Amino acid sequence: MMKLIGKSASINVRKVLWTSAELGLELQREEQPDLASAAFKALNPNALVPVLIDDGFVLWESNTICRYLVNREQRHDLLPADPQARARVEQWIDWQAGEFNNAWRYAFMGLVRGSAAHQDPVQIAASVAAWHRHIGILAARLEATGAYVAGEAFTLADIPLGLSVHRWRAAPLPDRPVLPSIDAYLRRLGERPGFVRYGLDGGP
Repeated sequence: MMKLIGKSASINVRKVLWTSAELGLELQREEQPDLASAAFKALNPNALVPVLIDDGFVLWESNTICRYLVNREQRHDLLPADPQARARVEQWIDWQAGEFNNAWRYAFMGLVRGSAAHQDPVQIAASVAAWHRHIGILAARLEATGAYVAGEAFTLADIPLGLSVHRWRAAPLPDRPVLPSIDAYLRRLGERPGFVRYGLDGGP
């Protein structure tokens, strides 16, 4: 059985757990690793979760782990074999990891996690504005597709984005815009047991 290391409060761990649920995979869990230990750093020198171990093969970076699992199970409905269709899915996965994550990080740490190092009101306001702006980009894309981020069908891209959208909805943000396409997207995702367990019931 594959082993997943990392606490389920982490949004990046929950990406892997939701992906595993979509694939019907059971993972052995290590919920509370000692990130500072030499043993863990030997697995991931960044000292971050998640880490996946598959019969001695060690892998870190959450989006890479999700891609690996989908490829391992040959689920081309989630990550297409066609180069252009696959690129569209991966484009939105990479956008979530880069542009979107960087937009909300400061505001989330300050407003939700209560981090003492993230209490500058100017930086919080800038992060909130950037968070809303990026949600607007996603909302426009969902209006165009009428369903999911890569098109009419649910794909791997909707897992990291779905968790990120839920985080935006759950966070105590000022001036939150009304975005019907985002509301409809969350309702569609709410029909998937993996999202209910690791998104709606998993925390922001």
